[in-house]
Amino acid sequence: MGRGKLRIYLGAAPGVGKTYAMLSEAHRRVERGTDCVVAFVEHHHRPRTEVMLHGLEQVPRKEIDYRGSVFTEMDVDAVLARRPAVALVDELAHTNIPGSRNDKRWQDVEELLAAGVDVVSTVNIQHLESLGDVVESITGVRQRETVPDEVVRRADQIELVDMSPPALRRRMAHGNIYKPDKVDAALSNYFRPGNLTALRELALLWVADRVDEYLTEYRSEHRVSKIWGSRERIVVGLTGGPEGRTLIRRAARLAEKGAGGEVLAVYIARSDGLTSASPKELAVQRTLVEDLGGTFHHVVGDDVSPALLDFARGVNATQIVLGVSRRKGWQYVLGPGVGATVARDSGPDLDVHLITHDEAGKGRGLSTGPRTRLGRARTIWGWLVGIGGPALLTLLLSSVAPDLGLANDVLLFLTLTVAAALLGGLFPALASAAFGSLLLNWYFTPPVHRITIADPKNVLALAIFVGVGVSVASVVDLAARRTHQAARLRAESEILSFLAGSVLRGETSLEALLERVRETFGMESVALLERVSDVEPWTCAGSVGTRPQVERPEDADVDMPVGDHMALALSGRVLPASDRRVLAAFAAQAAVVLDRQRLQHEADQARTLAEGNRIRTALLAAVSHDLRTPLAGIKASVTSLRSEDVSWSEEDQAELLEGIEEGADRLDHLVGNLLDMSRLQTGTVSPLIREIDLDEVVPMALGGVPEDSVDLEIPETLPMVVVDPGLLERAVANLVENAVKYSPAGTPILVSASALADRVEVRVVDRGPGVPDEAKDRIFAPFQRYGDAPRGAGVGLGLAVARGFAEAMGGTLNAEDTPGGGLTMVLTVPVASDLRAVGPEPVQQANWNFSAPPRNPSPGDV
Repeated sequence: MGRGKLRIYLGAAPGVGKTYAMLSEAHRRVERGTDCVVAFVEHHHRPRTEVMLHGLEQVPRKEIDYRGSVFTEMDVDAVLARRPAVALVDELAHTNIPGSRNDKRWQDVEELLAAGVDVVSTVNIQHLESLGDVVESITGVRQRETVPDEVVRRADQIELVDMSPPALRRRMAHGNIYKPDKVDAALSNYFRPGNLTALRELALLWVADRVDEYLTEYRSEHRVSKIWGSRERIVVGLTGGPEGRTLIRRAARLAEKGAGGEVLAVYIARSDGLTSASPKELAVQRTLVEDLGGTFHHVVGDDVSPALLDFARGVNATQIVLGVSRRKGWQYVLGPGVGATVARDSGPDLDVHLITHDEAGKGRGLSTGPRTRLGRARTIWGWLVGIGGPALLTLLLSSVAPDLGLANDVLLFLTLTVAAALLGGLFPALASAAFGSLLLNWYFTPPVHRITIADPKNVLALAIFVGVGVSVASVVDLAARRTHQAARLRAESEILSFLAGSVLRGETSLEALLERVRETFGMESVALLERVSDVEPWTCAGSVGTRPQVERPEDADVDMPVGDHMALALSGRVLPASDRRVLAAFAAQAAVVLDRQRLQHEADQARTLAEGNRIRTALLAAVSHDLRTPLAGIKASVTSLRSEDVSWSEEDQAELLEGIEEGADRLDHLVGNLLDMSRLQTGTVSPLIREIDLDEVVPMALGGVPEDSVDLEIPETLPMVVVDPGLLERAVANLVENAVKYSPAGTPILVSASALADRVEVRVVDRGPGVPDEAKDRIFAPFQRYGDAPRGAGVGLGLAVARGFAEAMGGTLNAEDTPGGGLTMVLTVPVASDLRAVGPEPVQQANWNFSAPPRNPSPGDV
C-alpha cells in the first residue's frame, strides 16, 4: 500500500476559518462517496464550526488520565483499525498530553500517512518552527507548539485560508472566535491590526515560496525553457569590474518596484580568458548583493553570452541587467560585445537593461592578458586572409606588377600566410601556405600555367615558403593552446579559491555546496552517496535538484569517488575530462563539509552529556550532604522522642518536635527546588497567566522567613500584573529566602515594588556582602553558590528556579548592587494594560500544563 496524501489548510491567525474549510471539504468528499472520518477536530465552542461536524463520522477519542484530570486525544490505533480513505486531523502543531502514543500530533499524522490513509489537517503560520522568532518579534508571544517546516512542505496540497485583518477583527468582536470575556483583551493585543497584517504577509510569502517550488519542479519535469514571468527575477551579469556595484544597486531598485522581486547576481568564469576579474572586487560585490537580499552565483561558461542566457532561463528570470561595455570604440571591430549579443538573443520574454556607469568606454582598466582561444571572429578572419588573400594578391600581381620577381612574390604570399596564422591559428595558415604555393607555382614560377617547375632554385624557394608558413602557424597554435590552458586553470583556481574560503569560514552547508556543484556544471541533480563497506548498499547523505536521485554512483551520468566508500553522483549530462579536476575538488570539499557537520553534531551531543554529567554530579553532592543533613536531624529527634530511657519535659519535647518540623520544611524546600529545576530544563512549565494584584501574592511568599526579617513596601496604587500567581510566589519566596540568608543578623531585607512604563519591578534588597559584577550572571546557574556559603545553605537552585519562573511568565530577573553595600534582585513582570496572554491557542489548551503550586495556596490558584 502506498503512502497517503496530506492536504493542509494554512492560516495566518486563529479564526480565519481553517477548520470550517476542512470540514466543508469533508462534506464534499462524503457527497462524492469518499470514506471520510473525523479523527480529531476541536471546534472550541464555535457554533458554526460545531454545526459542520454534524453528518460526519467521528472516531472516538482516547481518554488519558494526567495529574488527576482526564483529557482526550486522537486515538491513532482506532483510526488505523477503522482505516478510512480520508481522516480529518485538526491542529497539526498540537502537543499531545504526556502518556500519548507520540509527543506531537504531526507524528500521529505521519503514522496515518505511512499506513496509506489520506489526511486533511490545519495549521497556523505562527506554528512553523522557522518563523518562531519572527512571530515573537511581531506579536510578543513565543509559540511553544511548533511543527517542523519540512513536515508542512512535504504536503501534497497546501491551501491558504485568507481573511483581511478588519474582517477577522469583526469576527472576533462578534464572539465567533473567543468567548466574550476574552474578546477585548485579544483585540487590543494579539489581534491588533498591525499584528494581523504582518502575520498575513508572512503566510502569503510562505505560500508564494512554496508555489514557486512547485513551478520550478514542473518546469524541470516538463523541460519548459520558455520564461514564465510569474514574479520578477532580475539577473545581474557581473564582470568583476568596478561597475558591478552600480549594477547591483540598480537591480535592487528594480526589484523593489514589484512585490516579491528577487535579485540574482552571476559571475561567468570564462574559460576563453576574455575577462580578468579581481577576486577582491568580486568578494565585495558578493557581500553587497547578499546585504541587499539577493544571491550570488559563480558559473563556468565557455561563452559568456549563451552562459548568461542559459542561467537566466534556468532560474526563470524576467530581466537581465548588464553594464555598458568598458571597451573602447575601436575594440568593437572584434565583435558586438556581450550586451548587444544578449539583447539580440534574449527573445521577447526576457528584458535586457543596459546600465550606463562611470567606467563605460574607458577601457577595461585591467590587463586582459593574451587570449586563451582565438575566438570565432578571428578564426573567420584567418580563413578569409588565408584563402581570399592569396587569390586577391594573385589577381593584383598579375594585372599590376607581373614582373615583380618570384622572390618578392614569395615574400608577399608569406606575409599573408603569417597574417592568417596570427589571426586564425594553425589550420588557416596551413591552408594559406598550401593554396599560396599552388598559386605561386601556377602563375609566377616558370613555366607558368603548369604544375612543373623548371628551375630547382624555385623549388627551394617554394619549400622555404611552405616551411616558414607551417612553422609560424605551429608556433601561434601552440601559444594559443598554452594560453587557453592557463586561462582555464585561472578560472578553476578562482572557483576553488572561492569554494575553499566559504567552506573554511563555515558559510557553506552540504546542501549549499551540492547546489553550487549543480549550478557550476549545469546538472539536473547532485547527490553525495556513501556506504559503510563494500557489501553494504549506498545511502544518500545529501542531495539537490529536481531529477530523481540515483541509488548507485554507476547509475549517474558522472560519478566522482571520494575515498573508498563515498562518491559524488551527478545527473544531467556527461562532463568532459577537463572538468573532472574541479569536480574532484568539489567532491573532496563535500566530504569535508559532511564530516564537519557530523563532528559538530557529535560535539553538541558531547556538550549536552557533559552538562548532564555536571548536573548529575552536583545533584549527587546535594543528595549526599544537603538532603542527608536535615534527615539526620529529623532521625535524631525522632529517636530521642521514642527513647524509653529518658523522660522528656514538655519544653524538651516541643523543642525536638520543632527541630523535626524545621528539618521537614527544609527537605520540602530542597526537593521542591530540585523538581522545579528539572521541569524548567525539560520545558514542561507552561504558566497559567491571569490578572492579579501584587499585594495578593508577595505577602504569601514571606511565610518561610521570620516576620521581623522583611520590610514590605507594596503601594496600593500599583497596576495589576499578568502572571501565574503560583510561579510568581515561588520566585519571590526563593529571592527572599536567599536575601535573608546573606543579610547581616538584625538587619531586615526590603521587598518593594514600583511601576515603570508597561512593567512592574519587584526589588528584593539585602545588606549582605554583595556579589562582584563578573559573578552576577553566574549565580543564576543551577547548583551554584557564591563565595564561602556553608554546605548547609542549600543546593544552589533557588535563584536558577526564580529566573526560570520569571522568564516563563514573560518577565526578567537580574542582580544589581545595593547602594551602600549588598545585593538587589530586580524582578520585572508585565502589567495588565500590556496583556498578551490571549494568543493563538485557546485558553483551555493549557489546563493540563504544569504550573508550580504556591507555597500557601489561595483560592483560584493551581
